[in-house]
Amino acid sequence: MNGGVAPFSPLTLRDYAVLADGERGALISPHGEIVWMCAPTWDSPAVFAGLLGGAGSMSLAPTATHVWGGYYEPDSLIWRSRWVTRAGIVESREALAFPGDPHRAVLLRRLLAPDADAQVRLLVDPRGNYDRAPATWERTGPGVWTGRTADLRLRLSGLRGRSRRTRHPAPALCWDLKVAAGQQLDIVLEISDRELPDDVPDADGAWRITETTWHGVGAGLDIGDRTGAARHSLAVMRGLTSRSGGMVAAATTSLPERAEAGRNYDYRYAWIRDLCFAGQAASAAGAPDLLDGAVRFLTARLHEHGDRLAPAYTVAGDRVPDQHPLHLPGYPGGFDRIGNHVNAQFQLDAFGEALLTFAAARAADRLDDDGHRAAQIATAAIVERWSEADAGIWELDNQRWTHSRLTCVAGLRAWAQGSTDPGDLVALADRIVADTAQHALHPSGRWQRSQEDPGLDAALLIPPLRGAPPADDPRTLATLEGVLAELTERGHAYRFRHDERPLHEAEGSFTLCSFVVAQALSQQHRAVEAARWFERAEATWGPPQIFAEEYDVVQNQLRGNLPQAFVHAMHLEAAVRLTAAERGETAG
Repeated sequence: MNGGVAPFSPLTLRDYAVLADGERGALISPHGEIVWMCAPTWDSPAVFAGLLGGAGSMSLAPTATHVWGGYYEPDSLIWRSRWVTRAGIVESREALAFPGDPHRAVLLRRLLAPDADAQVRLLVDPRGNYDRAPATWERTGPGVWTGRTADLRLRLSGLRGRSRRTRHPAPALCWDLKVAAGQQLDIVLEISDRELPDDVPDADGAWRITETTWHGVGAGLDIGDRTGAARHSLAVMRGLTSRSGGMVAAATTSLPERAEAGRNYDYRYAWIRDLCFAGQAASAAGAPDLLDGAVRFLTARLHEHGDRLAPAYTVAGDRVPDQHPLHLPGYPGGFDRIGNHVNAQFQLDAFGEALLTFAAARAADRLDDDGHRAAQIATAAIVERWSEADAGIWELDNQRWTHSRLTCVAGLRAWAQGSTDPGDLVALADRIVADTAQHALHPSGRWQRSQEDPGLDAALLIPPLRGAPPADDPRTLATLEGVLAELTERGHAYRFRHDERPLHEAEGSFTLCSFVVAQALSQQHRAVEAARWFERAEATWGPPQIFAEEYDVVQNQLRGNLPQAFVHAMHLEAAVRLTAAERGETAG
């Protein structure tokens, strides 16, 4: 229970819901507080930085003692906060107007009092440039306030005749609001890096467009009991995807993977691999708009950079900035940083994943001439660079990672299947497999992490899911059994073993890997085990059904940035493929 609305301490990650419109995202707490939002786009400076210890936030919640609940409206990122007070129920419907404008965020908050009068408090305190620039405000019309923070324009509307402004330390604006039983009140906050339009938004119109646009996401997906959760992951990925086709890895930065371990990263950028995972999941689920977006972004980057393709870009296709610290206190157990050292890495598997994505698009008759040429560029890059060391899927030191090479094999073979002259592609794939088997096959018969590292890696289960090596290859079977025996704990999978400590003492389980294990078991016709793995992995999310990167199996808590796009992608793909296998069908 909580009797006030501010200030709030950081909460466990499983409690936060996410709003997103494709161009930026916001985290909202059970207290109705927007604790994180960057504007105008994903990697812009935060205007609400409470998640990392800043002062800036926007809260809307009952003033009376209350308990919290909430849920997403089906197939959308429209969130409903629901508070139960002694007097009755209060709800707040929350969304970023969708689809988003790259230059102007429109935050919609609709207060509802279903059965009794509601007393709530609204606090508005944006602070641009990561909390460095408190806003300045002036009243510019009935119920309308206009302001500035850093280089952003602000406008708050919807307060006409319905509010009483209360005393609160400047520069924050604060009102006590009353909503009569059966009535509603719309609050709209605009944030833009350009001049705002003359007219304030029509809340009803903005809500109608947002509802209609979300309604089309996932409408054709029906996989029985898994449908609702799968559509939700599809909605999360759509919310993280810009009109450029670029999908950010997560909406946040600096959320620690493990307390005081120094593993805090900025994931507000578009990783090529993650985008490919999303595109292939979308293909399996019959979601052409996400597949098209992935292909469009991949095609542009390959035409621009060729075999020097970076592992990640901004959603605008620009270089990821260098990593450096901020001045904020940080989320407990971590510290703040922006930018990412991935900008200096080479990741070979990105070319294989790109070919897999292009092959899926071609099979769906959704690949144009530019896409075909981009696939040729990716193929040429593999020809030139397959023998080089790279940073790999986990972005570590440069080695000849087995996963990277086998992913290229899978991509080459998938692209060869629809080619008029596949011989050279198949021959190259065979050559890479032979070389990898000579140098990175463990004496036990399983694949090892790299030529230099004999350990196991759960990522080695992914290439067989893409057809290379095949599911019945003895090396595939041995690797799966090794992962189950050595890289799992309490029914959850880990990436690899860091040292001799118990797995959970080194890092959290990797939720993506748990969904991969589920698919690998399904591929081996072990349907009951596969379903159990899928259900345990799915159960790691909190009430808002948002996955982070890792899961602490001892404390039952999410760890790392969120929502983690590639986990939602693998969740969606696993849901589709397990259901298809159980029905005796083949997923798209």
